[in-house]
Amino acid sequence: MTPLLQFSAFAFALAYQLLFYWMLHTFIPLRGGALLRVVAFAVSRHLAGAVVYRNDLDGVLFSFLGLILYLILFHRGKIMEKMSAAFIFYPVMVSVNFLMMDVSSQIFFAMENPPESSELWTDAIRLADAGIYAAACFLRLLFWCGIFLFLKKPLQNIRLNLTAGMWLLVDSLILASGVGCFTAIYFMEEPPFAIYPLCVAAIFSSLGCVLLVAYLGDAMQAACQLERLRMQQEYYHGKMKEEERIRSIYHDMKNHLLVLEKGQRQEAAQQMAKELRAQIADYEDYVRTGNEFLDIILKDKAEKARERQVDFSAAVDFHGIGFIDPLDLSTLFGNGLDNAMEADEKLPEGQRAILLKAGRVQDFVSIRIENPCVPEEGAGSRRRTSKDDGFLHGFGIANMRKAAEKYGGQLVAKQEQERFVLKILIPIPKG
Repeated sequence: MTPLLQFSAFAFALAYQLLFYWMLHTFIPLRGGALLRVVAFAVSRHLAGAVVYRNDLDGVLFSFLGLILYLILFHRGKIMEKMSAAFIFYPVMVSVNFLMMDVSSQIFFAMENPPESSELWTDAIRLADAGIYAAACFLRLLFWCGIFLFLKKPLQNIRLNLTAGMWLLVDSLILASGVGCFTAIYFMEEPPFAIYPLCVAAIFSSLGCVLLVAYLGDAMQAACQLERLRMQQEYYHGKMKEEERIRSIYHDMKNHLLVLEKGQRQEAAQQMAKELRAQIADYEDYVRTGNEFLDIILKDKAEKARERQVDFSAAVDFHGIGFIDPLDLSTLFGNGLDNAMEADEKLPEGQRAILLKAGRVQDFVSIRIENPCVPEEGAGSRRRTSKDDGFLHGFGIANMRKAAEKYGGQLVAKQEQERFVLKILIPIPKG
């Protein structure tokens, strides 16, 4: 019976390791390569099953440092995201492992009162030890299954929706749980049951912070959805007005043609042509891309470009390309065109231009935005924006890159002499 219980404990521990490995992968994707993933899985076994005791500096501190190093080596993403993952999982992992080991050992010694030397244990004592340990491993597995089911969607949404500023908020909130967990386990000299409530509080504090930040991310997304609906409403309202105006222009054109047929002077003809061009200028802002929401985005940007005396040219064909979320389309096209217009405003009116090309190229969606630009002083620096409030405006390119990477794509931005070129390639899902 003892070997069976020992095997059950091993199976429960292995299942917990798989679950822990998958949760980290859900939050931050693993790096590519089958061999690297096999190594990552093997290393995660030591992290997931880190044994933690009271006043155990090695178990408490090195498990945290090991988790950070593991995330840096085996997972993709920015260092801030990896630190946040460590702050989220560390208090829960350490607290659960500590509770499992400490509570199970307290129960075992209270029930059996075994000799200090394990060589003197009877078969009954060994059976009780194996049974209590297997039960503890099973309860830990059940607990982490509940956490995974409870946090699966929030963990995914946090990484996709958070800005750099909100990552700082996550870290500052969850840091309190990590410090509290470390302090309670390592420094407290009270009886072990006095530490248990602090460990439970650290666990639920971390989980609560995840839910809070996920809620903030959902609120940001809802605000973007409302903005999208507002843009759609304005677009269709403007389109109806333009249709009415085109009918009026058609009526005027017939009258103008009749006047021209009667041989008016050249000056009068030029004036009529100028008036007609002015009347149809607004209608030229409409770009037909094959994607309704993208039409709205480009209509809005074309109007702004015309107001700023920017020559805006777009060749976009998105027919059959429907897998990109409207909010991501707004991020990719809206931010890219806004950046181009900001750069154009530094140039004389006759030199302002934006060229947009987008569509399907073999198995990829290709987006290319070009505009002339004035070379910035210190162009070799890694400065993200020339605006004074760089914290607010400096993450446009970063957000575009994140949106492209969400679909497995990549973004390249570079300055070629006096032109700025932004290229985005996104693979089209098969099937």
